[in-house]
Amino acid sequence: MAKILSPHVIELTKDACLKAFWRKPALRLFLKQHGIADAMLATWAEDESKRVFLARLFEKLIGLKSNNGYRIIFDMACSLAEMKHFPDLENWEDTPKKISEANKAVSRLKLEVGKAKEVLTDEKEALERRRRSEEERQKAIAASTSLENLGSGLKNLVMQIGTIEAGLTFEKWFYEMVNFHEIPCRLPYKDTRGRQIDGSLTLDGTTFLVETKFTKDPVGSQDIDIFLSKIRTKADNTMGILISMAGFNSGALETASHDRTPLILLDHAHFYTFILPGTMSLTDVIRRVSRHASQSGEAFLAAKDF
Repeated sequence: MAKILSPHVIELTKDACLKAFWRKPALRLFLKQHGIADAMLATWAEDESKRVFLARLFEKLIGLKSNNGYRIIFDMACSLAEMKHFPDLENWEDTPKKISEANKAVSRLKLEVGKAKEVLTDEKEALERRRRSEEERQKAIAASTSLENLGSGLKNLVMQIGTIEAGLTFEKWFYEMVNFHEIPCRLPYKDTRGRQIDGSLTLDGTTFLVETKFTKDPVGSQDIDIFLSKIRTKADNTMGILISMAGFNSGALETASHDRTPLILLDHAHFYTFILPGTMSLTDVIRRVSRHASQSGEAFLAAKDF
């Protein structure tokens, strides 16, 4: 604020105070309304002129710490710059002259206040840009750390691939990934027919049933058929996501892909190529494969073909 209020602007503010208020009580009220303490106003002696008191007051304000005094002066300047009527100057013999001088003083001040506000706005915008940039940087650091942890967890889990315990742990790992990307989800449950569902997630108004496979061998057509039967008993806007870290054989790809397929397939390459490095979010990968399925009827879009 001290940089914005040059000595010239401060002098124009004092001059506008003198010209806009002729009586001491009117000026005293204006100063009080702008944060000047009663203790300071009490030092204004009866025989002390407005000019002398304002010079003493402004010198004290400039000396305050943390720019508080400059802020008070700037608030006064802004109020004076907006004045269009001068009640304290009415009903004097030379009222037209007093009002004319007040208008000139206020006009000069208003021009400088406008410049000061532009500088202040630029500084605020620059500060906001720096704040947003730092916030994004911190988010990126946090995201990188979290993705690194998820990547390490998957790397350790791969050494146990094919075991029942690893399959259950991979299911939990996948939902940690889902929660990291803030996608609404439901953890594993049994449907009304008693069939196990590995959970679901909701994206863009579509509910996706989830099936996770952490086997050594690629998923075949039989697993696709079983999962499709679960999807087809649900509401029309229900689709399915089958995640197989070992990929899919040709029979599985053929069974999953047909007109209006309700199923999309993800494999290890989607995670290692895009999601874990942070190149694309899980949300964006699902959208990309879903769009491909809608356009082509193919449930699978290899990471190399993105």
